This record gives sequence, C-alpha cells and structure tokens, in this order.
Amino acid sequence: MSDLDLLTQSLARNVKRRRTERGFTLEALATRAAVSRGMLIQIEQARTNPSVGTVVKIADALGVSITTLLDYESGPSVRIVPPDQAVRLWTTERGSSSTLLAGTEAPGPLEMWRWHLMPGDGSSSDPHPVGTFELIHVTEGTLTLVVDGTEYPVPAGHSVSFEAGTSHTYRNDGTEPVEMTMAISVPLER
Repeated sequence: MSDLDLLTQSLARNVKRRRTERGFTLEALATRAAVSRGMLIQIEQARTNPSVGTVVKIADALGVSITTLLDYESGPSVRIVPPDQAVRLWTTERGSSSTLLAGTEAPGPLEMWRWHLMPGDGSSSDPHPVGTFELIHVTEGTLTLVVDGTEYPVPAGHSVSFEAGTSHTYRNDGTEPVEMTMAISVPLER
C-alpha cells in the first residue's frame, strides 16, 4: 500500500471517528468546516485526496490538528518522526512546498511545519479559529507575510508571531528561495 493510500485511509477513519465522537452529523460538520457534504462523504469513504485547505478546515472544525487526522499509528507519548515520514501537503510546479514535520494534541492542536517557497510563489490561508497563533522562523531568503492586508517582510534569521484568526498569506517576492519553520497552536474548542 502506498503512503498516499495510507494517508487517505487514515484521514477517512480519523475524520469519521472524530466527527462521531463529537456527535456531529455530516451536515453539521460540513457547515462548521465550510466544505460540501459530498466532499465529506468522499473523504470518509477514502475515495478522494482532498486539498490541504480542505483538510485544514475539517481539522479546525473538529478542533484537532492535521497530524491527528492523518495519523495512522497510535503509539507511545514520545514519537520520533523520521524525515521520510514527514507529510508533504502542498507543492507547486515551481518547487515550493510545505511539510508537516510533527504535531500533538496537548493541550490543544500544535503543529510544526517546514516551508519552502520558490521566487514568485505564495500560499494564502483562510482565517483559523480565534485564538490560533503562528510562529515562523525564516532560515533563508525573505518571507513576505501578509496579515489582514498588511505586508511584513521577514528576512533570514528573523522570527515572527501573529494571531492567525484573520486571512494571511506567505509569499516569496524575492529572487532566492525562502526556507522557514512554522509552529501553529490552535486553541481547544470550548
């Protein structure tokens, strides 16, 4: 079985389990996540490989991390993730990518990502739940971070933190690739 098949089946199993645990119908989760009921059915039946944006919306609506939805191994409280098990969730033809390195649920979803943005590439994000924070450390190039319409240049060696409950974009407006590490903390659903 391929890694993609494992992830698709894990996503199907974990979305259905978390939805059921929370007492959500398909319609309720679809409304909360702003995705179609048909898409949720396809995901829960492992018949589709949804976009990163769709998985993020579902994870946010369920109050869990993407890691939880894609996890196909339950194990001890210490989990070492080898590089070949990190999950690449976004790529472009230019060579940009984002990779989920690790994540946890305690006390709320917390994820760590590695991003690679080629010149001219960017990725926009819908607002996360209120109280979500992102921390970014740029190791190469200059990131253009756009938060609620305001641009912030973040050069190599610099870090930035922001509340991600508003629309935001990560862009590379320079001529060199941007490398950055990001941590996202999502509050527990109340």
